[in-house]
Amino acid sequence: MSIRILALALLLWAQTGSAAEPSLGEIPGYAFGSKALKTAPYTLQDLELLKKTVLFTEEDAKWLRKSKAILEPQAEQILDTWYGFVGATPHLLYYFNDKSGTPDSQYLGRVRLRFIQWIYDTAGANYDQQWLDYQYEIARRHHRVGKNRTDGATGPNQIPVRYVLGLVYPVTATLKPFLAKGEHTAEEVDAMHQAWTKTVLMQAILWSHPYTRKGDF
Repeated sequence: MSIRILALALLLWAQTGSAAEPSLGEIPGYAFGSKALKTAPYTLQDLELLKKTVLFTEEDAKWLRKSKAILEPQAEQILDTWYGFVGATPHLLYYFNDKSGTPDSQYLGRVRLRFIQWIYDTAGANYDQQWLDYQYEIARRHHRVGKNRTDGATGPNQIPVRYVLGLVYPVTATLKPFLAKGEHTAEEVDAMHQAWTKTVLMQAILWSHPYTRKGDF
């Protein structure tokens, strides 16, 4: 199957598989706030220092919250864009394959629902201990210590950290046109986009923890 046809098939599957926004209890594998989660190995103080490092401020948090009303009704279209990119990029799609080398539609569907919820959670900009613990859970699900276990997937057991970090740009760059669809000035759209770029970078850094040796993070 050609890359273009495969990307189109993924996009069509995502559209036909989309439904009304599920409640949190209906999102497979979504565990935000669960007492079963491991406590993050980084602290809220570490997070505050990371915020300062990426120049993330309370003003950025304010713009993230303002973006929520703009992005929520467009969440499915945003995921269509991101999934279209992955579907057209074989070395990324590889990590969503099953053990036979075929894209795992069930795995893709479950991840998609959690990805939509991730947009809502990120726009909420609530940086407490529950948020921090869930970032660590997301980190583990990219690394061999936890990938595939939540969904019973059978494909590759780890996404290389270079792609976890490298995806910061396509995720944030493709978000700006969606932010621009609200009733905000160009300056306000830019402020929201800058806030998203900072928080996604910050989260990707947190997700890199399982890939580092003890004491290196």
